[in-house]
Amino acid sequence: MLKLSSNTHVAVLMGGWSPERDVSLLSGAQCANALRALGYQVSEVDAERNLHEQLSALKPDVCFNALHGVGGEDGEVQGLLEILQIPYTHSGVRASSLAMDKHLSKQVFAQLGLPVAESLLVENSKLTDHPMTPPYVVKPLNQGSSVGVDIVVEGSNGLPTSLTAVGWAFDGVAMVERYISGRELTCGVLGGEALDVMEIVPSNGFYDYRAKYEEGGSRHDLPADIAPELASRIQDISIAAHKALGCRGVTRSDFRYDPTQDELILLEINTQPGMTPVSLVPEMAAARGLSFADLVQWILEDASCQR
Repeated sequence: MLKLSSNTHVAVLMGGWSPERDVSLLSGAQCANALRALGYQVSEVDAERNLHEQLSALKPDVCFNALHGVGGEDGEVQGLLEILQIPYTHSGVRASSLAMDKHLSKQVFAQLGLPVAESLLVENSKLTDHPMTPPYVVKPLNQGSSVGVDIVVEGSNGLPTSLTAVGWAFDGVAMVERYISGRELTCGVLGGEALDVMEIVPSNGFYDYRAKYEEGGSRHDLPADIAPELASRIQDISIAAHKALGCRGVTRSDFRYDPTQDELILLEINTQPGMTPVSLVPEMAAARGLSFADLVQWILEDASCQR
């Protein structure tokens, strides 16, 4: 664990240039306030493309990474911090890069026998018909917070705009995945130990960006009202996914469970879970007796280089 004192200068990295910038600013502000209350010297850094210059001027002792999405969660910032030899929180370069790439991480999970849904990569500019029989889900390869996710329902005739060259706002490749109906479940892993399983019940039927970050967008049932055997399986898979990619610190794995087929599917793992007032991991940690300040303190103490 990192040796800390009241003289420790913590740079909280936030903002950035991904579509999740606004969420990151919220997460960063929450964490910065908690760190100040804990007695640390804190600088809030709205990360820009010249982040190396920003950090070189500040000379922090450690970076608390509150960035989300492209640039901050995919190994890029982690690599920079390794070069600058500044200890940082959450997962390292390789784990962050793998987890952010939905296709590659699914390949790793599948090789280990973890339950994933059938999927394929498509070039949207070359499609003339459905790449798989609806219902299916279209996802950007490297976005989080449900950014760019599109559900194609059963019986759909034409292609959705997310699978046309004009409508797609990301790169030219998307992942198309079999849609799993049922319940939205999630489980955090803190220091290699699984937290309680939570069920998310969106107010609009889909756990999209609004449902994740707006007050009243979803209901969180903790612990989830599921069979103990299912909860235990979800916890085991969450730990296995965390270890499979070499993750560090805290992660959160997301699942779909179809009770009619008794089918559990691992969707993805998040290496930089949100720390906003409506985020899930702080709520899970609180159920285990860890306050928000306790959680932030633990994450900071876990910081290092060569993660």
